Amino acid sequence: MIKHLSGDYETVEYEEKRCIMLYHNTQYEEYPVHWHQEIEIIMPLRKCYRLEIGDREYVIRENEVFIIPPGELHHLLACEGERLILQCDNSLLGAQPMFDSIMRGLKAPVLIDESYGSELQAVAKKTMLEIFSLYFSGSELAEVRIYSLLVRLLIALRTRQLTEKTAQLDCGSDKVEEYNEKFGLVLKYIDSNYMNNISLDTLAGIAGYSKYHFSRIFKQYNTISYLQYINERRIRAAELMLQDPALPVTEVAMQVGFKSLTTFNRCFKELKHCTPTDFKKLCQKR
Repeated sequence: MIKHLSGDYETVEYEEKRCIMLYHNTQYEEYPVHWHQEIEIIMPLRKCYRLEIGDREYVIRENEVFIIPPGELHHLLACEGERLILQCDNSLLGAQPMFDSIMRGLKAPVLIDESYGSELQAVAKKTMLEIFSLYFSGSELAEVRIYSLLVRLLIALRTRQLTEKTAQLDCGSDKVEEYNEKFGLVLKYIDSNYMNNISLDTLAGIAGYSKYHFSRIFKQYNTISYLQYINERRIRAAELMLQDPALPVTEVAMQVGFKSLTTFNRCFKELKHCTPTDFKKLCQKR
């Protein structure tokens, strides 16, 4: 299934004019530890499927759906059975601010099973089966319809996550609405100004909270600190710029807001599992 592997980086080879790759996989074959820029979604049709991410092993049962975020190192184990494995070019989602909330829902692997509720699991299963049918239909609109189905699934997932967040924050719906509004303004400001120096005072002022309250609630609301969020936003911008062969890595680091090349290298490797230089070389091989 992996056609192009450089080290542990997979370059997904799409068919002409496609940005979706779907495998109807029945092979009893192990796929080594690897990562890629694409979102990967797996649904077993017959028998369970097993994979490892970090030091954790996941078992996906029939009709459960597992979503692997972009840039996540994973190891697919040899298993008997039948499963759908989908890879999707998520550059459109990653480049559009309106999809930021969806992408924040993909910070970690997600297993959509009974614990997520029968309704969401049914939506995920139906989505994968519809994509399976469309992918091999030869329809002129198949690719657009598949992408819209994926967005619908990711919206349903994010809606569920936000509902859980309401319970985790242990506050009423009015308070959650307040956080949605205020942190929406904060995240919009970061998206427009990530390349500049952004202070805690500035962000707390936009939200209308004290610095201590802002830092604490931001991490509860977004699951990461405001500094981590800023750096992740800078890395996302750097990914696009590194694809330009004329831009040196140092210049990219400075343009996206890192004052230190060492810090840029460290943050990039933590998120993408390779150095900016290696990423740039991989982009040029595509």
